[in-house]
Amino acid sequence: MAKPATTTTNDDCWVEPDIRHLITEDDTPVDNPFHERQQNLFSECLHADYHPGRPYVCFTNVGLYPSPYVEALVPDLMLSMDVSLPADIWEKGNRAYLVWRYGKPPDLVIEVVSNRKGGEATHKLERYEGMRVSYYAIYDPRGHLSKKRPLRLFELRGGKYVECLDPTQPLELLGLKLALWDGTFQQVKGRYLRFADLDGRLLPTGAELLEIEAARLRETEAKAEQAEAKAEQAEAKAEQAEAKAEQAEAKAEQAEAKAEQAEAKAGHVASENERLKARLRELGIDPEGV
Repeated sequence: MAKPATTTTNDDCWVEPDIRHLITEDDTPVDNPFHERQQNLFSECLHADYHPGRPYVCFTNVGLYPSPYVEALVPDLMLSMDVSLPADIWEKGNRAYLVWRYGKPPDLVIEVVSNRKGGEATHKLERYEGMRVSYYAIYDPRGHLSKKRPLRLFELRGGKYVECLDPTQPLELLGLKLALWDGTFQQVKGRYLRFADLDGRLLPTGAELLEIEAARLRETEAKAEQAEAKAEQAEAKAEQAEAKAEQAEAKAEQAEAKAEQAEAKAGHVASENERLKARLRELGIDPEGV
């Protein structure tokens, strides 16, 4: 590629390369429905439930230019931390990931293999290494490159890529892991590559997140219904206890009334005895001798 012209910006210390020759869109479609779903799954999970606490951008099938003088790479996913989307994404220079504009290369690039001609394990690996991309993953769902290693992960160490023995090891710089998942996404069943947090929990899609929230709501409602039922049971027991207390109180009142009646009778008998003794005395009879 011929070296393009450059244009000077208002900053005398920086000369912006002429990027009019760069191809940012070529209307080339993805090659199969699974590949397209896989790309969608990458970005949807990140946008739905990735909260690293710092800004980031992720792109699928967007051009990556490390320099205006070389041909672009178009990874299936690139994730770059501590950068933000430009305000005007329609500007020519913002329609691709221009490393000199973002100020850094992506931190993670993923390539999904769909044939043996893509060069994912050869020249693309070399270019991402030269670009100093921290992590590079190759996902080969159909075994075009290797039947035994559907997922490979490379980590940049000392400026060189070292293949990780465990491709699902933590990506510490990102707070993520990679995970293989058998399931159906957007009506296409297959084994997909997904993101997980460092505890191994899959980052959910938007639909899965809604289902999780719906399940939590159902659980909360069930717990509320159980609590309400327990409260009703407790209220019923309290009412039963109150009824028993009232019955006990009524019985106590009845016993007290009977005691009063017995006491009254006893008093009446004693009074009648005294009256009879007095009458006997009037008659000259000793009551004690009767």
